[in-house]
Amino acid sequence: MSAKPFVDESKLHRERYDEICERLVNDRYAQFLGIKLIELGEGTATAELTVQDHMLNAHGTAHGAVIFSLADFVFAAACNSYGKTSVALSMNIGFLAAGFKGNRLVATATEEKKNNRTAWYRIRVESENELIATLDALAYRKNEYFVSTEDEAQPN
Repeated sequence: MSAKPFVDESKLHRERYDEICERLVNDRYAQFLGIKLIELGEGTATAELTVQDHMLNAHGTAHGAVIFSLADFVFAAACNSYGKTSVALSMNIGFLAAGFKGNRLVATATEEKKNNRTAWYRIRVESENELIATLDALAYRKNEYFVSTEDEAQPN
């Protein structure tokens, strides 16, 4: 059994940036909600969403599922930013304030720790300089890359 080649994920992020972004912005559910990816870095992402009338709950505030979806999207973007297929293992959200119709919600994901198999992220959702929600998320990093790694493979 041969050893897998080392992939320089920072280099992969830089060289395949457009391809990675294209995959992420083509998320059909995010498109349906109107989520826009603003920024994508190595292990980081920022996205925004404007709360629409159909996104309100029975109390007239942003539905928790909409806030969670925005947080989940930036988590997915951040953990897949290296071109390596990553999926959620666990997520824990805290809702701290309400969002309202017309509010622009901005979510930012920051990678706290990453290894070959898992990565941990902190996500903040804010509106009008107020913290709306926080999310801690753990990703499972699969073996596969969804972009080509041929040029990035380096011998161990």
